[in-house]
Amino acid sequence: MIPVILSGGSGSRLWPQSRQEYPKQFLSLTDSQSTMLQQTALRLEGLDTSPPIVVCNQSHRFIVAEQLLQVNAQPEAILLEPCGRNTAPAVTLAAMYAAKHHGNPVLLVLPADHVIADVATFQSAVNKGALAARQGMLITFGIQPTRAETGYGYVHGSEAVPGFEGIFKVAQFIEKPPLERAQAFVDNGNYFWNSGMFMFTASRYLEEIKRFNPDIYKQCQLALDVAEKDRDFTWIDSTLFAACPSDSIDYAVMEKTDAAAVAPMAAGWSDVGSWQSLWEIQNKDAQGNVRQGEVIAIDSHNCLISAEKHMVAAVGVSDLVIVDSADAILVTTRDRAQDVKKVVTELEAQGCSRHLFHRKVFRPWGHYDSIDNGDRFQVKRITVKPGEQLSLQMHHHRAEHWIVVRGTAKVTCGEKTLLLSENQSTFIPLGTTHRLENPGKVNLEIIEVQSGSYLGEDDIVRFDDSYGR
Repeated sequence: MIPVILSGGSGSRLWPQSRQEYPKQFLSLTDSQSTMLQQTALRLEGLDTSPPIVVCNQSHRFIVAEQLLQVNAQPEAILLEPCGRNTAPAVTLAAMYAAKHHGNPVLLVLPADHVIADVATFQSAVNKGALAARQGMLITFGIQPTRAETGYGYVHGSEAVPGFEGIFKVAQFIEKPPLERAQAFVDNGNYFWNSGMFMFTASRYLEEIKRFNPDIYKQCQLALDVAEKDRDFTWIDSTLFAACPSDSIDYAVMEKTDAAAVAPMAAGWSDVGSWQSLWEIQNKDAQGNVRQGEVIAIDSHNCLISAEKHMVAAVGVSDLVIVDSADAILVTTRDRAQDVKKVVTELEAQGCSRHLFHRKVFRPWGHYDSIDNGDRFQVKRITVKPGEQLSLQMHHHRAEHWIVVRGTAKVTCGEKTLLLSENQSTFIPLGTTHRLENPGKVNLEIIEVQSGSYLGEDDIVRFDDSYGR
């Protein structure tokens, strides 16, 4: 069995914590110290699986590789999508890759941004589903509903599949229903939340996608045939993949095939699709509040209050979501949590980058935090991991002043190379080729003061880069 981890979501409803360049699957949103991607990999321990195939956005490749390395979950392959085309093409790429290298394995398709509280029940459902998948069925995992939820699609399981305990034929997939119909589904007992987790053999899935969506099959095959391997990454051809139709696996295959079956699961599942969803699964105080960080709540009830940068005090409020981050604050009612994505749409329309980046931006060599900026200047705190280095680069519009506050810096500036220790500094003139490196055993931290007419991140000309950017 080969897990296929889909890590392409943007998590726009969880803004400002989740942003396009560092979305929710890379965050520790729940009580666990692990990120959601790491939790997805860790819950495979105990199953008879091979290393996973991960499908992700090109810009997330280093985050995916590093986070999986941190939990000793080395993937077999990281397939890099040049653009988002929904889940059907992503699964098709993974199935084609698996078939090419392993024949006809069972694929366990898992989104990277779900929470599953009961891992043992999850694994039991997977093992049951695997038996049916090996006999040619396309399994979707259905979540036993705990309430009348209008934010999820539903799967109607009809009669049991003979010879496979706990597996039912799919009678119908239903779009997100109104409340009255959702309640009828819960009362019926044969309707399940559509989890977005699937299982089938590679060949069976490819047969069905080729049958029902030949254009997806064709474009994925063309794009994968000319894909380039670079270290841990497989680069999918951008022109060919961009021509692939965008469709979900539900619409492209599962709703059309006559081999669809549902494996019910009651494992404490949540897709953590909104702040309301996060409030539902988190531990609460006696007043029903979820409190994260430095929070004071007086006469306040059933709120989610998250404090990252500042202490947050709430007095006499109920049913609110209050989220403080380093550069943005969200306030909404819990029943409007789904509408947070409209903020992201508005930010994009305004040309503001706060839907794209956090103030702290992660790079393969470490990260930087933009701590101040103004007209013609910007101040960053840069952290470089031991043994790592930035690219050899230059800027057309800015000069930089570097001050070492921790560790040792190896600096290339034009023809010169020098070592700087704590409290020492250097100046990088505009237009000068330069590089920053950490030759030491502890993190290097510097303060960088930029000055110039243009300070955007796209004013970087790279001459050499260890990470192939």
